[in-house]
Amino acid sequence: MLKKVLIANRGEIALRVLRACREMGIATVAVHSEADKDSLHVKLADESVCIGPAASAQSYLNIPALIAAAEVTGADAIHPGYGFLAENANFAEQVEQSGFIFIGPKADTIRLMGDKVSAKHAMIEAGVPCVPGSDGALSDNPDEILKTADKVGYPVIIKASGGGGGRGMRVVEKKEDLLKSVEMTKAEAGAAFGNPMVYMERYLQRPRHIEIQVLADEHGNALYLAERDCSMQRRHQKVIEEAPAPGITEEERRKIGEACADACKRIGYRGAGTFEFLYENGEFFFIEMNTRVQVEHPVTELITGVDIVQEQIRIAGGEPLPYTQDDIKIQGHAFECRINAEDPYNFIPSPGLIESCHLPGGLGVRVDSHIYQGYRIPPHYDSLIGKICVLGKTRTQAMAKMRVALAELAVTGIKTNTALHRDLFADPGFEQGGVSIHYLEQWLEKRKQQHDCSR
Repeated sequence: MLKKVLIANRGEIALRVLRACREMGIATVAVHSEADKDSLHVKLADESVCIGPAASAQSYLNIPALIAAAEVTGADAIHPGYGFLAENANFAEQVEQSGFIFIGPKADTIRLMGDKVSAKHAMIEAGVPCVPGSDGALSDNPDEILKTADKVGYPVIIKASGGGGGRGMRVVEKKEDLLKSVEMTKAEAGAAFGNPMVYMERYLQRPRHIEIQVLADEHGNALYLAERDCSMQRRHQKVIEEAPAPGITEEERRKIGEACADACKRIGYRGAGTFEFLYENGEFFFIEMNTRVQVEHPVTELITGVDIVQEQIRIAGGEPLPYTQDDIKIQGHAFECRINAEDPYNFIPSPGLIESCHLPGGLGVRVDSHIYQGYRIPPHYDSLIGKICVLGKTRTQAMAKMRVALAELAVTGIKTNTALHRDLFADPGFEQGGVSIHYLEQWLEKRKQQHDCSR
């Protein structure tokens, strides 16, 4: 068992990891920028170290500073949370080379799954279904690019091999736009990710975003923890997540889950991870793997009873998984709403002082948040300030619980997107379940048009 963990992150995920460690009797080290000195996880940690100024590049992305903090505090391991350096293979490698345990996959695995082309090849070899597309990166030959698109069938989507988070993508509807779109995406990919390689896939018309949570240890064990539906997105950024996914049959769940668990064994995966799929007409198509804990992991924890963060820590300490696949049972239905410090409809960030704060509670309600009355949200980072999660016996009951929780949530001094969530949980289309990844943006556009007409 690890004795001391340095948490290389901030905000709600840093607090989540801290609480998991404290339950396990593990000492914690919080690192923070100058702007985050009053953050809640810093106040609650056993030790804290300031690693630099507000700018992420000089603090949370500063690998030498993070490793130095681990050295001076005598930490055994480093937990990267999500975002920042969580999927940075160089960071994982330097952590291990410096004599610490990286709570996550091995660096080689992060590299394999971080490159979309190599990840797709690995999944095809492992028997995981993938979207029809180019066989690896697109060549520089215009004729070959056009032939590939004709084979795949329009519309197609051009994706950056090293991209992620919805960046480095371009949909092409017709042949005459293809070559220009490929060149533009290559240029953007090179500038944003340092890797100009792009590949092509069939563009699915009305898919859902379904992901499979997995856990794997170093003893050859791997299992899946059901699925999540993350289709409520804006600009490829998730807004609401739920588990299990509406309309997914037990047979579909078993088949795709076993394929993901088998893939973990094949690539030697270690820790928690998520296979992300597009799902349409009963078919799953792999799009990427996130080699870290996800923002939306609480909904899976709620329906399975498995503490994913604690399992990450145990696996990193060399322990085998304490579960078999037969031990994993789905009980109830869970939702998560991401609460951001931003205007609910124009999405402009709203940092500043929290004058008052009332967080919801009650049976089946979980709040993961680092905010409190008097806390000042800095303008330098992501706008996520918390997650409201609920568990009900049924999807209908869970929706009712979320409506009550959102009605109770009250934060003043800044703007939040709570009003958007309240409106969505009153929407008949979302209430039916199974909406596509385009639903929210279409919903927002319709609302905007109605608002403009009413002026």
